[in-house]
Amino acid sequence: MSNIVFIGLGNMGAPMAHHLTQAGHTLTVANRSTAKVATWLGGNAGSALTGTTLPDNVDAVILCVSRDADVEEWLVDNGIINQLKPGSLIIDHSTTSAGLAENMGRIAAENGVYFCDVPVSGGQQGAINGQLSLMAGCDSEAYETLCQITAPYTKAIAHMGPVGAGQKTKMVNQICVAGLIQALAEGVHFAQQNDLDVGKVMALVGQGAASSWQLQNRHETMHKGEYDHGFAVDLMHKDLQICLEQALASNAELPVTQQVDQYYQELIASGNGSKDTSALLLRLQNHHLT
Repeated sequence: MSNIVFIGLGNMGAPMAHHLTQAGHTLTVANRSTAKVATWLGGNAGSALTGTTLPDNVDAVILCVSRDADVEEWLVDNGIINQLKPGSLIIDHSTTSAGLAENMGRIAAENGVYFCDVPVSGGQQGAINGQLSLMAGCDSEAYETLCQITAPYTKAIAHMGPVGAGQKTKMVNQICVAGLIQALAEGVHFAQQNDLDVGKVMALVGQGAASSWQLQNRHETMHKGEYDHGFAVDLMHKDLQICLEQALASNAELPVTQQVDQYYQELIASGNGSKDTSALLLRLQNHHLT
């Protein structure tokens, strides 16, 4: 069992931290919002991080925050990256740029610490059920320990390469998801406009080549106009910007991703940034009405 500091108790982080305590790990938790720390400690064993000073004998620091700047603030500005003993791990489940991961990896290595960029896929429900897919970028010497620590919330994990490779793999995930959601939104919209039974249509085409996780889990709520769940438009726009920046740096063509990101920007401009990413249907419906 490991002594873990877990930073970031949002929709994903809170259940992931819960799984770690259930598995017997010792957790010290932190969050920018102290109210979330209090709520989490109300239902889980553990303690709150006092200031930015780590407890003694920490084996791993796990982060599940939102942006590059959040990771830098916790690790560099707050000095956490320099407090860890040699051989310990920093496991970053945030979705960030590969450049951020590579920079953190260099700083950590100076202290003999392993930085692992390990973004996840599976959404909030996957975190709650302990069924996440993990994409690991890390030194091969750290991979076995990484697998052992993250096992309580992992369905699948793969070592994708050195530090930065995990984030690049997550970019592939977001690129694919963006196109799938837009295609699903157009399919549902088309069915609605042509007086088809949307549920019946999706139940049928969902058994063929058009099936996807998005179709299976989102078509019903989209048809009902329910977008108060899942991954927010604001965060998807952030992720797609990271994808597009990496594409520019690597001479990769992403025309569909660029177009879908523009649609997400339209949703943000119309006050829908906090809605689920499947709100792409809402944009189509609004365009139809105008």
